[in-house]
Amino acid sequence: MQLEILYEDNHIIAVNKQVSDIVHSDKTGDKSLEEYVKEYIKDKYNKPGNVFLGVVHRLDRPVSGVLLFARTSKALARLNEMFKTKNNIDKIYWAIVENKPNLPFATLINDLRRDTKKNKTFVCKSPTSDSKQAILNYKLINSSERYYLLEIDLITGRHHQIRAQLSHIGCTIKGDLKYGAKRSNPDGGINLHARYLKIAHPVSKEIIEITAPVPNDNLWNYFTKSQK
Repeated sequence: MQLEILYEDNHIIAVNKQVSDIVHSDKTGDKSLEEYVKEYIKDKYNKPGNVFLGVVHRLDRPVSGVLLFARTSKALARLNEMFKTKNNIDKIYWAIVENKPNLPFATLINDLRRDTKKNKTFVCKSPTSDSKQAILNYKLINSSERYYLLEIDLITGRHHQIRAQLSHIGCTIKGDLKYGAKRSNPDGGINLHARYLKIAHPVSKEIIEITAPVPNDNLWNYFTKSQK
């Protein structure tokens, strides 16, 4: 695998995850992105023995974009706390959806319930004992004859949150069969991309801004040519 490194220093490393990359090893037995990054660090810096690498957050396998890892235990502990409390972190996603939203921008607040057996998240009509509140802001930033590009400011980080909430308002993400898309994408992915991550560096406290180029295909290129 040819890794696309977006940011790197002694404490953190960010890569542009491609569609179909898995963050952790799973039952498929496919090699994980975590393993590839460890190999990259080991080779680049001639590190003996095992390489420390902490997974800070995750992206679903069919999703692309910014993925951040910690290279030290100090950075991992601090980043885990930041992601848990949502302090000093901004995450922006881009999604290509099948239908135009009723409003050009809005805040979506829903109670979500995760079904682990189906590996799917459902929007609840009212809160339940096992539901969690999910919040995101979206705005329409581009359109074509058939599809629409939304920019999403993710406030909470729930399982399949963006996919479930957009589907609930009739804006299913292109290629996302699990949440009602009309057809799959040729590469098996969905058109959801973690576009931008802004964090306070876990050690230096400097503000770090990381932008991930979108996948190189005709539809993404069409939508983003005026959004660079």
